[in-house]
Amino acid sequence: MAKTKVKFICQSCGYESPKWMGKCPGCGEWNTMTEEISKPASSRRAVFAHSSQTLQKPSPITSIETAQEPRIFTNSEEFNRVLGSGIVKGSLVLIGGDPGIGKSTLLLQVSSQLADNGNDVLYISGEESVKQTKLRADRLGVKSDKLLVLSETDLSFISKAIEEVNPSFVVVDSIQTVFHSEISSAPGSVSQVRESTAELMRIAKTKGVAIFIVGHVTKEGSIAGPRILEHMVDTVLYFEGERHHTYRILRAVKNRFGSTNEMGIFEMKESGLEEVENPSEIFLEERSKGAAGSTVVASMEGTRSVLVEIQALISPTSFGNPRRMATGIDHNRVPLLMAVLEKRVGLLLQNQDAYLKVAGGVKLDEPAIDLAIAVSIASSFKDAPPKPTDVIIGEVGLTGEVRRVSRIEQRVMEAAKLGFKRAIIPEANIGGWNPPADIEIVGVKNVAEALQKTLGG
Repeated sequence: MAKTKVKFICQSCGYESPKWMGKCPGCGEWNTMTEEISKPASSRRAVFAHSSQTLQKPSPITSIETAQEPRIFTNSEEFNRVLGSGIVKGSLVLIGGDPGIGKSTLLLQVSSQLADNGNDVLYISGEESVKQTKLRADRLGVKSDKLLVLSETDLSFISKAIEEVNPSFVVVDSIQTVFHSEISSAPGSVSQVRESTAELMRIAKTKGVAIFIVGHVTKEGSIAGPRILEHMVDTVLYFEGERHHTYRILRAVKNRFGSTNEMGIFEMKESGLEEVENPSEIFLEERSKGAAGSTVVASMEGTRSVLVEIQALISPTSFGNPRRMATGIDHNRVPLLMAVLEKRVGLLLQNQDAYLKVAGGVKLDEPAIDLAIAVSIASSFKDAPPKPTDVIIGEVGLTGEVRRVSRIEQRVMEAAKLGFKRAIIPEANIGGWNPPADIEIVGVKNVAEALQKTLGG
């Protein structure tokens, strides 16, 4: 018999070591190395022998025929948009999010919609019994005979159930509770998660079944376990939002069948999650008009333009080093733009604390929001509110210039739709498109000119 080898694997990054160490050399985390028994060499040779029998011959890339991947649509336009216009057969989709954010609720609603459209759906819960799942289904109004529920964590029984039922869609909630009987480590470990995901990927590709798996997240907000889990699946979705607020954001961070910048917005209600058709109105409904430090920017989230409010609070510091804090935007961008305002415009901000926030819990990372941030900081510092009907768009360079942005026409049209009367945009973006008739377009070359147009100086 082949000897089994003992190795220690970091549960945070997947680093392997022949001996136990208190601190992982890979990620620097403490007490994350756990003992796992590797597969015998004979088992690995058997796997390689089996794979060699089914080895395909290489083909010229010019001789390969391509076809558009067929999509299956749900009744949720937001869910379809994030996946790239629907669900692809044979795809493996990973959904992560904080505990209690609504991952199971979302997938149960999607399963109900697919079942109502005549598709066989198998919902496998490893954390709840079938009675607990039924209680949630009653609350959501889920009633379909084509939605089958199973409470199981053994991967071999899950594979047999998929073989017998032959569903079109499978939901596994969650991957950290599933275990492979031939692996000695505990469920949720690196080896278990890797092997379980690989087996589910094989089932999805060979049978053409779309499989959704739920992944737990760590306190840092990333999916628990090594990054290999995200590399193995076709699509990675994050379900974000504050537990004490009703709005939830479904965001794609990896998608082999569509864009990775799409965003879907839902509202959590007693009857489940409901789509938000116009998110710009939601993000601006509680805006204080005429307040200093408040600006509105049109940001692109995939193919959708969303208007959000950026708030800034500038106050004299009480410490030796001024504080720079930001929520919803990269905190490194705040001191950079403050340095541009101080050097190119002449605002004395080196002894001021700066607090910035994107209202509504949205996270913005595109450069087109630079000009709105700079105007918010200057507005709060001067205590001069901009016009509430202005929308500000533009990227700011280190020399103070305002650079062009993409999809300016779509951004301005969204602003005009919500009643904004003036758009401050880069001068390089003027021309080549037809702006709406009920909104004034003002082009600016640099930050100083933008402040002159918005704050009067």
